[in-house]
Amino acid sequence: MEPLPEDGERDWAEPGVYTVSPGVHRIPLPLPHDALRAVNVYAVTDGARLVLVDSGWALESARERLSRGLKALGANLGDIDEFLITHVHRDHYTLAVELRREFGGKLGLGKREEPSLVRSGDPDRFPMEAQVGLLQRCGAGPVVEELAKAFGGVRHTEAHLWEQPDEWLVPGKRAIVPGREFDVVHTPGHTDGHVVFVDDEAGLVFSGDHVLPHITPSIGFQPVPTELPLSDYLDSLRLVREMPDRRMLPAHGPVTGSVHARVDELLEHHRDRLEVMGAEITADVTTAYEVALRLGWTRKRRKLPDMDPFNQMLAVLETGSHLDLLVAQGKLTSTEDDGVRHYAS
Repeated sequence: MEPLPEDGERDWAEPGVYTVSPGVHRIPLPLPHDALRAVNVYAVTDGARLVLVDSGWALESARERLSRGLKALGANLGDIDEFLITHVHRDHYTLAVELRREFGGKLGLGKREEPSLVRSGDPDRFPMEAQVGLLQRCGAGPVVEELAKAFGGVRHTEAHLWEQPDEWLVPGKRAIVPGREFDVVHTPGHTDGHVVFVDDEAGLVFSGDHVLPHITPSIGFQPVPTELPLSDYLDSLRLVREMPDRRMLPAHGPVTGSVHARVDELLEHHRDRLEVMGAEITADVTTAYEVALRLGWTRKRRKLPDMDPFNQMLAVLETGSHLDLLVAQGKLTSTEDDGVRHYAS
């Protein structure tokens, strides 16, 4: 396997090593489900020091493909000096934990991921425990029942993959390899501690799941929820929009020439969804679940019952985050009755 130029003509998820710019190489790694197709890991090297941005899911198939990719760059898994992780989801964090345990190397993660990391490592936690509580507040009893059929009664079985990092990353400049530094930028919303890495000299932004080229990132999907994750996310998008435009190196999807162009699309998408969701609130439609039932989801405009339970959950929680932001903006009001949040215009 030889590194190939990042020319945009191949399927972005096709296995290989793709040179984004001098010293920066994209290595797509497999995921266990088809929805996201792959996760991009970026190898940054000067020929001596090797740093990875994100690491992939702790799967044997991902480890093997990463090993082959690094060999094409003249390196091995044991040569990784450092992992810089954009956020604490398992497809970004867990392979780094396994490789650090075996070979060493340092691991850095955004400081505000700490509460969710600690909760993720609790062996007594049930899967999606926090999300079930949020679904109940959204009035989504049927979705909770479907999730229980799929995941109920199974305790957390991967607590060993959520070890603490060596460094809690905070905003500011940081040396990566000799002659190259990243600006660590805190971009909460997708998760509370999400960060992006800006290589100003090369004109690159490693956007993680904050800005993705083909899909809208989930909002606030984490073990320790925050109050207004959509507000955080929109503020983070505006922060990136205020910076100089750069090539976008996302975690899922192809490298694109302008992060600004995609940020503008995402801001417009959420403006539209806020308007549409707010307009659905009537005397007979008062919960996030009832609103979600009336909307189309994904580019195919699928109805909520036609999706699998996990994506039903994401859709309902996204609806709730939009409605809660409308309340914070004074455009709706809300009350709670028996643990269910009701909205009124």
